[in-house]
Amino acid sequence: MHTTLQQLLAGGADTAIAISAPGRPALTYRELRALIASTLASLNALGVGRNDRVGIVLNNGPEMATCYMACASGTTSAPLNPAYRADEFEFYLSDLNAKVLIVEQGSVSPAIGVAQKLGVRVVDLLVPAGAPAGSFTLQARDAGAVTAAANGGFSQAADVGMVLHTSGTTSRPKIVPLSVGNLCASAQNICNTLQLTAKDIGLNIMPLFHIHGLIAGVLAPLSAGSQVFCTPGFNALKFFTWMDEAKPTWYTAVPTMHQAIVGRAKGNADVITRNPLRFLRSSSSSMPPQVIKELEEIFKSPLIEAYGMTEATHQMASNPLPPLSRKPGTVGLSAGPEVQIMGEDGALLGANEIGEIVIKGPNVTAGYENNPKANAEGFLNGWFRTGDQGTKDSDGYISITGRLKEIINRGGEKVSPREVDEILMDHPAVAQVVCFGMPHPKLGEEVAAVVVLKEGASATDRELQDFVAKRAADYKVPKKILFMDEIPKGATGKLQRIGLAQKLGL
Repeated sequence: MHTTLQQLLAGGADTAIAISAPGRPALTYRELRALIASTLASLNALGVGRNDRVGIVLNNGPEMATCYMACASGTTSAPLNPAYRADEFEFYLSDLNAKVLIVEQGSVSPAIGVAQKLGVRVVDLLVPAGAPAGSFTLQARDAGAVTAAANGGFSQAADVGMVLHTSGTTSRPKIVPLSVGNLCASAQNICNTLQLTAKDIGLNIMPLFHIHGLIAGVLAPLSAGSQVFCTPGFNALKFFTWMDEAKPTWYTAVPTMHQAIVGRAKGNADVITRNPLRFLRSSSSSMPPQVIKELEEIFKSPLIEAYGMTEATHQMASNPLPPLSRKPGTVGLSAGPEVQIMGEDGALLGANEIGEIVIKGPNVTAGYENNPKANAEGFLNGWFRTGDQGTKDSDGYISITGRLKEIINRGGEKVSPREVDEILMDHPAVAQVVCFGMPHPKLGEEVAAVVVLKEGASATDRELQDFVAKRAADYKVPKKILFMDEIPKGATGKLQRIGLAQKLGL
């Protein structure tokens, strides 16, 4: 097992293609390794070294993939969603204690103003004209005095390679530090599950600030010495054109993307025939078995459903490739970490008993940062508690029966209801609010809210939606707002988000 990214990326043949992209010359493994080394030298010269935080706000594409790889190899990468608003960037950049922020040259992201306000150094990523996919150089916007990094060079296994925030059930997202060892373990787990080899080509349509895109879409295939075709992000209209250009052997996506692809597949049967896939992979939220069946019939390939979360550096369980059996409706067998079902008393349960899904293994985070309370709640007897409820059958296949947490899972994008509550509570007309998940046919869940207005105050649902949209990404904006005289409470007088949609007939 490789335990550093330098080892992990050493396997790709010098002249083999590592990174490709629509309409661009490709980048070889030799060039990728040289790019990572020169990027680390540039960051070290700016005083940024191992375990220093680097905020990355880049659009999807090959440079986001290679910049992430370079930062994770010798600093602590912190990829952020470019769609965040200024308030969100301010929270994340200050919470992370970022040393620098990397943005594309010419970027007008609100992150830049926030970084300048917080005293975080802004570094531009420049792509030379006609350069291979993923090539770039870095240039600081200011020429301030800098002392070279004390801990330069490549990171070791115990160094933190990436930090991401969870959408915790509390209002404050928790920092999940993932060591370089965690990243390597997870990439190799996925590589083994999917039996990736140097001959494979992955078509990446996942966002690259998301753990699914970074680990399954980029790191796992690169650990196999294979090629990653980096698109500018998901686009159902362009998917089949990219398929013809990339000639992929596989792709990974969230269920909503797969469903959009199904919708356009009928008219692209010839493209599918020309580019047979070895398999399709789905993760980040559950896939309706009807859609799995439809995709397998269209692509004449198996769809492998996997189960992941940030704290496990993505993959925890996965349905296996043929000839082993796939069980639609389950998330498959443990695929890397040890996965068990635990009772409320902390004892591990037997086959088909319902309890909490717990995990342990080299891909699991050692714990949340500066959060003893979350760590005390999140770990029990050496097991990490996923917060998901489920069962494991006698063959070892895991099924998720529900979420113990109240997180809203909108097609793989997790929304903390309390975060939206807090924004709405700032509106002058709002007295009380409770956000919750309501069912959605394609996304699984959508954000909804019950609002109690202050006496004599008035507000429309549109007004409140616009108010949230100014401070939070679009996917967090409640799609339905119900105005009521009081917040519905459970039998004990407690506010209960779970089951609220059903109770209100949504």
